[in-house]
Amino acid sequence: MLKKLKRAALGAGVPHEKGTAALATVKMPVPSKVVLPMQQHIGAPCTPVVKKGDTVMVGTLVGKAEGFVSANIYSGVSGTVAAVDTVHISNGTSVPAVVITPDGQQTVDPAVKAPVVTDKASFIEAIQACGLVGLGGAGFPTAVKLSPKAPVDTLVINAAECEPYLTADTREMLENGETIASGIKAVMKYLEIKNCVIGIERNKPECVSAMNQLFSGEAGVTVKVLPNRYPQGAEKVLIEKTTGREVPQGGLPSDAGVIVLNVTTVSTIGKFLATGMPLVTKRLTVNGDAIKEPKNVEAIIGTPLREVLDFCGLKEGVTVAKLISGGPMMGVALPDADEPVLKQNNGVLAFSEKMATLPAAGPCIRCGRCIEACPMGLAPVQIAGAFNKKNTEELNKLCVDLCMLCGTCSYVCPAKRPVTQTMGLAKEFAKKEAKK
Repeated sequence: MLKKLKRAALGAGVPHEKGTAALATVKMPVPSKVVLPMQQHIGAPCTPVVKKGDTVMVGTLVGKAEGFVSANIYSGVSGTVAAVDTVHISNGTSVPAVVITPDGQQTVDPAVKAPVVTDKASFIEAIQACGLVGLGGAGFPTAVKLSPKAPVDTLVINAAECEPYLTADTREMLENGETIASGIKAVMKYLEIKNCVIGIERNKPECVSAMNQLFSGEAGVTVKVLPNRYPQGAEKVLIEKTTGREVPQGGLPSDAGVIVLNVTTVSTIGKFLATGMPLVTKRLTVNGDAIKEPKNVEAIIGTPLREVLDFCGLKEGVTVAKLISGGPMMGVALPDADEPVLKQNNGVLAFSEKMATLPAAGPCIRCGRCIEACPMGLAPVQIAGAFNKKNTEELNKLCVDLCMLCGTCSYVCPAKRPVTQTMGLAKEFAKKEAKK
């Protein structure tokens, strides 16, 4: 790693595949059932606060946050709790889940009311009540992010959406500008942040225009047009590209005086402050070569992905060989379509066998492209060597902990080696060794 880390590496020129960017969001019908795993965020799982047979409404609390790093979970339908069961989620863990049978009425819980916010404490309390997490895919509880220990003077809005295929944030900017504006203003007001930078890749000129128009004359808010380079939206990369600051190794964005919020996350803040409706729906980009009608859909959280796929349709005669939650670079391959829509989902991609089949890996040719492209300035080929020798000291010297598993190294590798997977194993090994 460079002595003074600057994320000026090339990154990857991934294909954009933003064919759904011009497609307005379509609201899905109420699903046949809703499955709400109590782990939809980074941190402690929620505890179910309903039982089988209970009646719930839209906005009823069904999972209460446990611990500081957690986020409440609410029902997006009115109906009856069919079960409180254990389900397996895509990361391989088993967690409790609340299963609800909708009644089709979509009756709103009387408890849903716009919060009264007068200061920072009541603002953070409102965000906790919303059950909001990072909606760009990370799922970190927003109330925690908005409670930094270090002083912050800049809010960075992540509107890069650098993953191929995904256009959910694009549609948020084009369809919900007013709530983006109100959310940004609220964060700046109650956290006393003077400056805000909205980072957007230049392949979204309509979004750049919309945000420039929305914040024209607004003191402290600027729109930064970013190069089309993956992973432009990675938090540490984005901070440097928008502010010129660097997050220290092992540090948080607040250590650089910055808070980063996804554009849909900050828009949801604006919506919640106005209506009191917690986070119960999610926009997804549904795409891939197996999808008959690619769309941006608004689905109730907990909707089985099978119903999302049925809503968009599959091409006749095409078998789905790989189903991905998220984008193709950092998304998670799912075992089946029975997985539910989660808070942090921003896309579901269905690929045929032709698109899903990976090329055979060859021997490393020591070309150095993984080093040249790594946005964190790391040396994946050297890290792989240290990992094979189980050399913890060398892994730490090579700063393996900085790897964010963005997939850039695998993408640029001409030998098509599983570089990212090796980096992940090396990172996990070093972490475990450090705990001993």
